[in-house]
Amino acid sequence: MHNAEITGWGKCMPPARLTNHDLSTFLDTSDEWISSRTGIKERCVSHVDIAELAATAGLQALAAAGLTADQLDAIILCTCTPGTSVPSSASRVQQILKADQAAVFDMNAACSGFVYGMQTASALIQTGAMKRILLIGAERLTQLLDWTKRDTAVLFGDGAGAVILEANDDAEKVGFLAAKLGCDSEKREILFISDFGTNRKRFSGVDTLYNFQFEGPEIFKRAVKGMGEAATNVLAQANIANNEVNFIVPHQANLRIIDALAKRIDAPYDNIMVNIEKYGNTSAATVPVALCEALEEGRIKPGDNVLLAAFGAGLTWGAAAIRWGKRVTPINQSDASLSPCDKTALEILAPAIKGCQEARKAEADAK
Repeated sequence: MHNAEITGWGKCMPPARLTNHDLSTFLDTSDEWISSRTGIKERCVSHVDIAELAATAGLQALAAAGLTADQLDAIILCTCTPGTSVPSSASRVQQILKADQAAVFDMNAACSGFVYGMQTASALIQTGAMKRILLIGAERLTQLLDWTKRDTAVLFGDGAGAVILEANDDAEKVGFLAAKLGCDSEKREILFISDFGTNRKRFSGVDTLYNFQFEGPEIFKRAVKGMGEAATNVLAQANIANNEVNFIVPHQANLRIIDALAKRIDAPYDNIMVNIEKYGNTSAATVPVALCEALEEGRIKPGDNVLLAAFGAGLTWGAAAIRWGKRVTPINQSDASLSPCDKTALEILAPAIKGCQEARKAEADAK
């Protein structure tokens, strides 16, 4: 059986930054309120569609692996915010990359999407069905937020991260080792956009105002439990003791959740990647972006045992164990970048902020 090894990685974060101070100009909040509860200081707001974000991260990953797009067997786009559902947003990524021979599909496991995608891509490689897969986590959650609701408006941002998974026959078992995936659907409504999809009634209400339901305390409790149990299971499968885990890349949803996870699995905090302060929660993009930045900072070494863990709407959860290969630096660098942006984050969001405010006022007036 082949091993599935990460040989390339890349990220794409939009240039427009929305700070906590920016949010305080139209919400009843402050930098201190947001930072103390979440660990977030700012987040990115995309001026382009999700396919461009994903493709740009993909080009970075291809360059890092020393590959071209025509060598790919598949592109898997993990997202819960596709630009289009028919056809898949992955097909637009393929079109941009000119990866004409690749199979493509979107995968939605919300914030756990990249970990789900890791096991899926690795299985395709381990069976010999494919040799090279581009796995992308990308989100544009700022398009779904109700900018009158502080509890969710402060949490999310946009971005994309990607890796190349390639087949190898390394006798030392380099690459993907094990994964545990699951879903706690009993409480799926505690993190829920009830009217995003074909359940939405057409021609009723405000067309672009979504009902984003978010029950923070219950999500916290289940996130720590789900990620912790998945991590324990994966390490047992891979025959790795807790003290043999060299580095952990958790989903970046809330600093308190990351802290609680570290305590639950008895992991030194210095061995955990945290970048939530810069980006907020970018859902399926958080793990690959954090993984890329850990490599850029030299925090992952050849032969390291790396643990990924995530939790998201559904309530999906998952963890994966990887043994890193010999290379921790890119083979090549890509000059790929997004289309130019000439607006601030507040300018990009201005129509949505105004629309949400007007819709909520109209609701209040009607009562």
